[in-house]
Amino acid sequence: MDTTQVLVIGAGLAGSSAALFLAQQGIDVTLVEKHPGTSLHPKAAGQYPRTMQLMHIGGVADEILAASHGMQGGLTIKIAESVHGKVFNTIMAGGEDFDLSAITPFPLGMATQDKAEPILLGKAQQYKAKVRFRTEVVSLDQDDTGVTARLLDRDTERVTELRADYVVAADGHRGGTRTKLGIGRQGKGSLSSVVGVLFKADLGGHVEHDTSLLYYLQNPAFTGVFGGATDSDSYIFGIDYHPDRGESAADFTRERIVELMRIALDKPDLEPDIITVQAWEMAAWLADRFRDGRIFLAGDAAKVTPPTGGMGGNTAVQDGYDIAWKLAAVLNGHAGPGLLDSYEAERRPIAEMVITTSLYNAKERLFPDLDLSDVPPPPADMLGLMGGFRYRSAAIIPDQGDDDPAPAENPFMATGRPGFPAPHVPVDVDGKSSTVELFGPEWTLVCGKDDARWRAAAAATGLPIRVYGAELPDAVAAKYGLGPTGASLIRPDAMVAWRAVEAPEDPTAALTAAVAAILDR
Repeated sequence: MDTTQVLVIGAGLAGSSAALFLAQQGIDVTLVEKHPGTSLHPKAAGQYPRTMQLMHIGGVADEILAASHGMQGGLTIKIAESVHGKVFNTIMAGGEDFDLSAITPFPLGMATQDKAEPILLGKAQQYKAKVRFRTEVVSLDQDDTGVTARLLDRDTERVTELRADYVVAADGHRGGTRTKLGIGRQGKGSLSSVVGVLFKADLGGHVEHDTSLLYYLQNPAFTGVFGGATDSDSYIFGIDYHPDRGESAADFTRERIVELMRIALDKPDLEPDIITVQAWEMAAWLADRFRDGRIFLAGDAAKVTPPTGGMGGNTAVQDGYDIAWKLAAVLNGHAGPGLLDSYEAERRPIAEMVITTSLYNAKERLFPDLDLSDVPPPPADMLGLMGGFRYRSAAIIPDQGDDDPAPAENPFMATGRPGFPAPHVPVDVDGKSSTVELFGPEWTLVCGKDDARWRAAAAATGLPIRVYGAELPDAVAAKYGLGPTGASLIRPDAMVAWRAVEAPEDPTAALTAAVAAILDR
């Protein structure tokens, strides 16, 4: 029987990310995908700066940006009747209201899913991850020491067994692993059915070029979306339809699609080259649990969110990174298995907030009649959710007396508290221009100017920890809430895990105890 340390099921954004970040940490990882390749349809598009930070850690940020068409002119998002018709709301116009340079050095990315997945998988394979397409998981049987997967090769019809220490199930909400594990889910469920169209057309002079475009269209003839895709003449068009009224995807012939495109773009002579047509369901679901023993759900297997706001793909990548660094820490002997309990504790509340925010966006942007009377308003705004969210788990040691119940903070007023993303401060260290570029995939200790005892303490923990102190500008300690002798411990995911505002009597004992608690040593 073949063996691997981690089996990843699914080559979507969550699975590809998990495979990359696991392999980067030296973990023997095998990814299987039942389809012949990665996504052919653009689907999820866009990377928020937090996601770009993780792409930077994984070594693919430049490739993602290179695959991001239209960002030269910023991002334009409108709710309108048609592209040149009545505008109900301009959410963003060229990105001038979305300047985040004061809180992050990382720009927005706009790579679509069909571009991002091959980049992630390619880098994973450079790190020696094994990838097997047209391979379906028939069954998973786990015990106290691992999981035995039966795999069907769809080309040869041969079934083989693979033994893994752990499994990351990133096979989407229809993939089946969650259901086979008996994990239920809750939420609003299906919101709409959509026909998604990828097409090419010469729209020069008709729509903005060198700008990333997204129109939410509330038209008397249809509800849908129009936006740029992968290059200057590629676009997406989505049309909402209603099975409860007897409609089906089959009703959308080429002629009908073109008719609606012409209405959407106010271009009666449009002759598009339709590349793909794909039916999909817009829904909102949250799994009751993200874990069953040694099997972890990630991405759409764990949650399904409306695409309004572009947070689904970002959440998937962040799921992949979170479970990857934690599994790597356990498998590399740096942590005890209790660390893995923090995955659901940290990521499920984020998923719930993402779903809620996306639902309210959907009501504003597409479905004004959507009944959300049973869904409380989002507890954090988009800015806080993207870059100021808070983790609460045993892998975080909060400041004594920090009883703030808020799930997020304004990243423009970042506090450097444990549980929050480590703040951005401009630096000139090791060729990096920001503190946040110094973090991951290893642990990091940020100190005040008096760093000698902390360097000795870090060496004594037995955990590989990079230390920055005297070489940092004074603004770093101030932003991180540290005195001249203080220190802040940053996790591989660039989250603040623990801090000492001033050095205790025995820094080595204090840091060693913190590491032991965080990593379940």
